[in-house]
Amino acid sequence: MPSIEKRGEAYRLVVEAGYDAKGKRIKRYKTIRIDQKLTPKKLKEHLQKELLAFQSEVENGTYIAPTHMTFETFAVNEWLPKYAEKKFSPLTLHNYKDHLERSIYPAFGHKLLHEIKPMHIVSFLSELEKQGTLSSGTILYLYKVLKSVFNKAFDWRLIPNNPMIGVDRPKEAKKKMRFYDEADAQAVIAALEHEPTKWRLYFLGAMLGGFRRGELVALEWPEVDFESNTIRVIKSISLTTKGEAQEKRPKTETSEREVDMPEWYMQELKAYRQQWEAERDLTGSEWKGGDRQYVFHNGYGKPYYYNTPSMVWRRFIQRHSLPEARLHDLRHTAATLLIESETDLKIVQERLGHTKYSTTADLYAHVTKKMKKTVADRLDKFRPQTVPNV
Repeated sequence: MPSIEKRGEAYRLVVEAGYDAKGKRIKRYKTIRIDQKLTPKKLKEHLQKELLAFQSEVENGTYIAPTHMTFETFAVNEWLPKYAEKKFSPLTLHNYKDHLERSIYPAFGHKLLHEIKPMHIVSFLSELEKQGTLSSGTILYLYKVLKSVFNKAFDWRLIPNNPMIGVDRPKEAKKKMRFYDEADAQAVIAALEHEPTKWRLYFLGAMLGGFRRGELVALEWPEVDFESNTIRVIKSISLTTKGEAQEKRPKTETSEREVDMPEWYMQELKAYRQQWEAERDLTGSEWKGGDRQYVFHNGYGKPYYYNTPSMVWRRFIQRHSLPEARLHDLRHTAATLLIESETDLKIVQERLGHTKYSTTADLYAHVTKKMKKTVADRLDKFRPQTVPNV
């Protein structure tokens, strides 16, 4: 028989669920806490309603017994090895772990999974926004980490309800896209003439080919086709752990692509390859690259630390007093220069490796609007007041 037991300030619901192999009764329990004052009659009605719902869950097989696993125990022992390490790229996994250890474990790590409610998460995110010490992008990232962990806990039937349901996704302040116009791009190219060949070709590749940082770090000579003047993107390096590059496939399937490059650039790259081979031969036994042929290597054949190009780029623009821009902004520059030269947006999408046409269209809407305005201005000569009378 189902029953209700008073236990201190709470009530325990008890429902029988048949017998085990030894003929012993199986009982299921659920603790109910009443946070509001109710009349005896209302209290009895509320508890009876909860008991009937609990009994229905047990009989229908939808009841999930509360786990005594804490959030941190689940994340470390279950979610990370059984899901995250298989699902995410090395850089994403690194960032998720960092956010868990810095912000999420201190807030939720000690709590039992089933005890964490939507309001706990809402309060956590709201407090971070009030403090103002983290960017809106970081707060959104924390939301994504929590959602990933709780989604799996719910999918694996460790919790009866997902506390992320009903928690609004934090809004991220829109970052202003930076890029070089044609005049600034020409200034960058002129300044690069005074830089080592390796870095000149790396940065030119980013600005003309629209390659991501990790794609160029991972580039090897077999992926460079001097006959067709193309560069194939088939892998990326976005993280270095304990001195070892973490190589992976590009961001998406469409990121694996073949990019046509200017003939003059490919000729310079070809000349650089001869220099590259001579340096490898001179390095001799100190060569650490083995059979790998990274185009932009650290001097001993191994790929650069994933963040090194960004550091070199910052120093370069400071040294030459060039307009402030991130290394990734060279990718935006590549797209902008193509669009302004009236290149079809579909071609730009394929060149950048965007999965969706809409992604390219949304990112560079400001450029296309400017181009449409230019087209409209060209029709100004047909204004009636300026057309000669016949």
